[in-house]
Amino acid sequence: MEDMYIGVEGLPAAGKSEILALLGLFFPNQILVLPELVREVVERENLDLFQDRSRLTQALVELLPARQAHVQAALKEGRVVIEESHLGVHAAYSAALGDVQFLSVFHDLEEKILWPNLFVRLEIPVEVSLRRQAARGDPRFFVPKGVLSRMAGWLSAWHARRADRLDVIDADRAPHEVVEALIQRLALSYLPASQPDVLPYLILLGRPASGKSELIRFLQGLPLSERVSAYHLGSLRVVDDFPFLWQKFEEDDLWEEVGRGRLCSRRAGENYAVADPHLWDFLLLRINREITRAPARPGESVIVEFSRGGSGAYRRALQRLDRRVLLHGAILYLHVSHEESRRRNLVRYDRALRSEVLTHSVPEEEMARTYAVDDWFDLAPMESAYLTVQDISVPYVTVLNEPEPKSFSDFARRFRPALEELHRLWRSR
Repeated sequence: MEDMYIGVEGLPAAGKSEILALLGLFFPNQILVLPELVREVVERENLDLFQDRSRLTQALVELLPARQAHVQAALKEGRVVIEESHLGVHAAYSAALGDVQFLSVFHDLEEKILWPNLFVRLEIPVEVSLRRQAARGDPRFFVPKGVLSRMAGWLSAWHARRADRLDVIDADRAPHEVVEALIQRLALSYLPASQPDVLPYLILLGRPASGKSELIRFLQGLPLSERVSAYHLGSLRVVDDFPFLWQKFEEDDLWEEVGRGRLCSRRAGENYAVADPHLWDFLLLRINREITRAPARPGESVIVEFSRGGSGAYRRALQRLDRRVLLHGAILYLHVSHEESRRRNLVRYDRALRSEVLTHSVPEEEMARTYAVDDWFDLAPMESAYLTVQDISVPYVTVLNEPEPKSFSDFARRFRPALEELHRLWRSR
């Protein structure tokens, strides 16, 4: 599991302190917010930020080990660590101010520092920073225009040299929009006083057009309280490998257009078929990367959705799936016959032609070649039980999804008992 250590940066008065204090208040069990180390030192030692540079450097070097130990301890507990600013920002200011002493120290320390694995920048124009700094009315931390411009350029070049993961959020807008954007980027889910007992991961499997997307839409349409109490699922997030597959198809179109030929797919009428079987493993790795970047938060249920076909296909896919999903999740398999899958797929494709909206339709060639054989029942012969994957006991429930559910009551009668049984197995393992 990738530790989530995030550095939030930005020009002075971008809103970093205020927004992170708000997040720390509303998400106390999910995140640890660490204030800006430089500001802490300046206030504690009563330093002049611009005049006492040597003393500031010495104090930062002395406090850095304790700060990094704090970060590591929180990450070990599974918390997301969000730090306001970082020493790369201070190095950028040092470059802008001509503080060669700190830059020399920073050069020696850079490779030893525990850096965030994601940087988020709250971006505002220099003029907005100057206006907000003046409104804040604290001359101790007022940074003039020339320093800001030089600092921003140095910092961007530093990130580029290191190839850091840097997300930029526009902070020159209404405050609630900035807060919402940061919450979404950090995948935070607000929890009421009592934490719901929900499945962190629901692995949703089945042939194409078996009803997976329709079930997800049904679940998304439920009030959160009902979804938690009746279906044991919290705030929903979907990780589906189909968008990754379609992206590879479109990339092949571009390779074909520049004369290099298609790499992993071939055209099948107005659609595409997979030409390189390694693409299926690639898609699992893409799913794993999404889970690693944003694992399930408390109170959240991540639906991991995919279809596989062929001898041993589900066995191979589950062997590649991120262990965290298997350790903390459960499998719901929607069973329809190959004939019913083909019928629904054709209906779906006709609908796409009429509405000109892309759907998960699969070309008939792929349906016959890939999905005629399904190894699910070789893995899971019972209606509900446990299967062993990567030495992990994973609960599963298989639901016969024929005839196709149409109404709310159809979905509720079929899937509420199935998810209740799945939750019972998950709690009992």
